[in-house]
Amino acid sequence: MLKLETELEGQRATFGVVRDCIRELGYHLGGNWDYDRGFFDHVLCREGGETIYIRIPFFVRDGELDKYDTSIEFGASFVIKHVVHVGLDREGSSLLDATGFSQFQQPIDTDGKIINKNRWIHAGEVAVQELLDCLYENQHLKSS
Repeated sequence: MLKLETELEGQRATFGVVRDCIRELGYHLGGNWDYDRGFFDHVLCREGGETIYIRIPFFVRDGELDKYDTSIEFGASFVIKHVVHVGLDREGSSLLDATGFSQFQQPIDTDGKIINKNRWIHAGEVAVQELLDCLYENQHLKSS
């Protein structure tokens, strides 16, 4: 994991505006969200079974997550590498696979070692800056 120092950390915005910007830029709401926090994820590189993401955490400050006018505050962004199996899962349960409860294999490493750190720090900073530009353009960013 590579922590990024960006202008986004500590900024507040409206969830709906952020959601509109992230869709436009190829981000998505990460699957491990809760009603008081979540992550916006964006794939920086996918090669074989390895994927490098930019992950932007946020916290709900006012309202309910998934409502357009909910106020959120951004945490410190970071880059992570996720490594998954590429071949067949010989250990998997065919019953679970057949019913759809086990759609994906277990990852080999959810926080793999990142090689060429400067490259990925720069790529992450560029991705965060694109989101900042979108939010500034829509004039919906407020310092906390």
